[in-house]
Amino acid sequence: SFVMDGVHPHDIGTIVDREGVAIRTGHHCAQPVMDRFGVPATARASLAMYNTREDLETLARALTRVRQVFA
Repeated sequence: SFVMDGVHPHDIGTIVDREGVAIRTGHHCAQPVMDRFGVPATARASLAMYNTREDLETLARALTRVRQVFA
């Protein structure tokens, strides 16, 4: 799970979705601890053995796009 300074995780999810990448956003079954630390939500990219280098490069490009939108 991750956050990007100045960008709400739901915005991250929307932008990367438009770039063809599916991630999860929200509490991820950790709402009590997130409330404790004042974290409203996080983004989570789930990776597995079947993901390729191209998948990771696509995710990286999508996250770069998020930064461009919120620059």
